[in-house]
Amino acid sequence: MRAVVAVLLFVTAAHAALWGLLQEKQSAPDFRGILPSVSYAPFEGTAHPDVDNIPSIEKIRADLKKLSTITRAIRMYSSTGGVELVPPIAAEFGLKVTVGAWIDKNSDRNDREIDSAINLAKRNSNVIGVVVGNETIFRGEQKVEDLIELIKRVKKSVNVPVTTGEIWNIWRDYPQLANSVDFIAAHVLPYWENFTDKQAVDQAVAMFQLLRDQFPGKRIMIAEFGWPSQGYNLRNAEPGPFEQASVLRNFVTRADAIGMDYNIVEAIDQPWKFFEGGVGPYWGILNADREPKFSWTGPIVNEDYWKLATIAVLVGLFMSLPILRIESPTAKQAFVLSAAANGVGAWTATVFSYWASHYFVFGSAFALTLGLILLAPLVLIAMARIDEIAAVAFGHKPRRLITKSVAMAPANVGEAVAFPKVSIHIPAYYEPVEMLKATLDAVSRLDYPNFECVCIINNTPDPEFWQPIQDHCRALGERFKFINAE
Repeated sequence: MRAVVAVLLFVTAAHAALWGLLQEKQSAPDFRGILPSVSYAPFEGTAHPDVDNIPSIEKIRADLKKLSTITRAIRMYSSTGGVELVPPIAAEFGLKVTVGAWIDKNSDRNDREIDSAINLAKRNSNVIGVVVGNETIFRGEQKVEDLIELIKRVKKSVNVPVTTGEIWNIWRDYPQLANSVDFIAAHVLPYWENFTDKQAVDQAVAMFQLLRDQFPGKRIMIAEFGWPSQGYNLRNAEPGPFEQASVLRNFVTRADAIGMDYNIVEAIDQPWKFFEGGVGPYWGILNADREPKFSWTGPIVNEDYWKLATIAVLVGLFMSLPILRIESPTAKQAFVLSAAANGVGAWTATVFSYWASHYFVFGSAFALTLGLILLAPLVLIAMARIDEIAAVAFGHKPRRLITKSVAMAPANVGEAVAFPKVSIHIPAYYEPVEMLKATLDAVSRLDYPNFECVCIINNTPDPEFWQPIQDHCRALGERFKFINAE
């Protein structure tokens, strides 16, 4: 038993060491400054803002207090639905605000958005600009000339710079749009353009330079740049926490070096953006709990890595404890079982990591929960199979009940018996009668002195199959018992 305990401790220690060896670390430039601007939406949960997701003053104040330690300004995308509360609260923490007016095909809503944005710009001295529409031309919800008229309407009413937010190629292809704004607010999101995380920063700098060359003297702002921390691969573009941290740290370092004006999308994960695909909720530099996803200095690591390692090791150790109840297991047998148990622990940690790092709507949460419930017994069954294999392959060899040293003796009542009773069972279902008779005859010729043979006919009501077998068992003698399980 001491050897088995030693094996369990060894496998547990090896499992922990393996987690240590496999810990991923990446290097990236340190950033110790304050970001110039980040996109901010004061929503939480999976409910859409247009349906039932109205932010509270307390929640906005808590968000902006935290963001004031990260950024000098925030960019909004709407001016109604509770977002209009943001600018005055931002002023409490010294944050500048670029107000947004959401523009789509709904003219009534457009009017409300524009009127609210104008009022916010007039009433709040910390408003430094107004963005009329966000990728409105890209979505095909406004014609260029109509959007220009909306921009002119706002410019006449405010004393801060006015623009619209569009993907970089829209600015390139519609120079008249650039001529109508006070500065160009270009979106460069390399993920959506199939660039790898290693190419993302170069792509952003190249598009920034392209617009500077095309519009000399015009202020160019990369109004959206970011990288998702979770979601699906878009061909070459691979989202992930390490990729997000590396891309953003490299980008801000490069942008500051060349004097680029930029805004990071976005401040906080938005679980309600699941309609934007697998990556939609995961563009924030803070998660939905308002905690940082990564450090801006030092090596890039998974902050929760050792929590997951602890879960894996503890579950593996717990699953290994039943090995101590096995009667005289060998060291090899204990090693195999403990390794399998620690594999279950690693799987458990992986599932926990996925659950903790993703946001779920009801349907996906239900599906994952149901899957785990159904998978749990399969894991236990697999462990039972591994136990059987380990016992056969690495356990003690079966102890023979009969050895050559035991003297032959008849197995009759009242005499010394050296042979244990053996019961041989022959279950049958519609088996050919002659084949079954031949099987019983073969058993009758065994020279072992102390056995019985039980023939069980199961669910075979046709007497042509069972009646001859019953008669044959009677003919073979009292050792042969017949059961008809109808």
